[in-house]
Amino acid sequence: MLKENLNIVQQKISDAKGRSGRENETVTLVAVSKTEPLRYIEELLSYGVRDFGENKAQEFRDKYNLLNSGINWHFIGHLQKNKIKYVVGKAALIHSIDSTDIAEAVNKKAADLGVSQSILLEVNTSGEESKFGIRNEKDLFEIASFCKNASNLNLLGLMTMAPFTKDEAPIRKSFSALREMKEKLNAQGFGLTELSMGMTNDYEIAVEEGATILRVGTAIFGERDYTKPWNQK
Repeated sequence: MLKENLNIVQQKISDAKGRSGRENETVTLVAVSKTEPLRYIEELLSYGVRDFGENKAQEFRDKYNLLNSGINWHFIGHLQKNKIKYVVGKAALIHSIDSTDIAEAVNKKAADLGVSQSILLEVNTSGEESKFGIRNEKDLFEIASFCKNASNLNLLGLMTMAPFTKDEAPIRKSFSALREMKEKLNAQGFGLTELSMGMTNDYEIAVEEGATILRVGTAIFGERDYTKPWNQK
């Protein structure tokens, strides 16, 4: 099942790249493995998948400790200050920095560990109250400026989540808004390269709108089983 699902997702990504003239550009597929057992991750590793995403800090920590050779672990969930210690120095990329306060705490922990932590800034481009993320350009520029000058942070780009809807227009608008914010920041010398956007229901649109990182779970793993913890499956 995993192999078949992965092949379908990879083909759809390839087709979307073709439609948007991005055939020669790299788009990283992050398999969102939250709630999924290690054996599924190991199976995907055997198919060449190297990037996996988790959104709970303790689950991220535990899976990292059990399986980290050859894997780029991404932390994609909301990051609380008291959970930073589980993630910094382990995550190849933290996608969800959404305040100067969190950025400062991540920078401090990275400095304590003697590492440079790669990060993305999470931007709320949908305007939905239920979503986390930076909500206006002024705050975005202020937080980005702090991160650019922080000694132990490596700011690579931006992340967003589009509205969950079958209507393509608001999804596309959400993604294009993130791309435009990246362009505005780069016009000020930030040199950002990454746009993390697109999940199971909208990753093809994300590719068409310039995504460089996709966060896809259900389309690869199937519907999630929440009845048992990941380490009892």
